[in-house]
Amino acid sequence: FLAAAVGRAQVQQEPLAETSEGTGINITCSHPNLRTTDFIDWYRQLPGQGPTFLAFGDKGIKEVPDLSGRLWVAA
Repeated sequence: FLAAAVGRAQVQQEPLAETSEGTGINITCSHPNLRTTDFIDWYRQLPGQGPTFLAFGDKGIKEVPDLSGRLWVAA
């Protein structure tokens, strides 16, 4: 998963997160200057493939279409 704040790419996150199918995963990503008007875009990149857009959001719980589970973005 990748995330970036537009125009201010100072995102702090682990470079890689892996899990097995059917197993949950927690991914932490932060930005030192995130404002309440900023949005974070979330992407999934599977091995050997390019990034695929998942969702965007600011705060709270964001449902991810076509995927099981939830994506939670907090600022």
